[in-house]
Amino acid sequence: MKEYKYKINGNTYKVAIGDIEGKTAHVEVNGIPYNVELAEDQKSVKVAAPKAAPAPRTAAGEKVISKPAASAAGGFAIKAPLPGVVLSISVKVGDTVKASDTVVMLEAMKMENAIHAGRDGKVASINVSAGDSVLEGAALITLE
Repeated sequence: MKEYKYKINGNTYKVAIGDIEGKTAHVEVNGIPYNVELAEDQKSVKVAAPKAAPAPRTAAGEKVISKPAASAAGGFAIKAPLPGVVLSISVKVGDTVKASDTVVMLEAMKMENAIHAGRDGKVASINVSAGDSVLEGAALITLE
């Protein structure tokens, strides 16, 4: 059985379409079975493909996805190794970090990825916030 949800006049209906025999279709609407007589012999039901949702935007109307940014002069940029969503940031501006310290947790492909500093240094700037979507190569944090 194929199941669909329809909203008609503000009411939601769960419709399951079963076997179609000749001009009769076996249908359940909200769990109640019905035999529906078709106007003409139909073998399949055509359903329009859903439209893609628009990309999220900020209150100002800007895109949420950060573009890869060039690092500050003389600074070392910790970049996103793959596209994803920033879950958390473990450091603040002015913190001293070691190369192996986790500075950002990034969710990509339903997995959490720990992003390490990559070298010792002091956090000069944080270029993203928790919840931001980032592209591969986007500068997340800049070290001095």
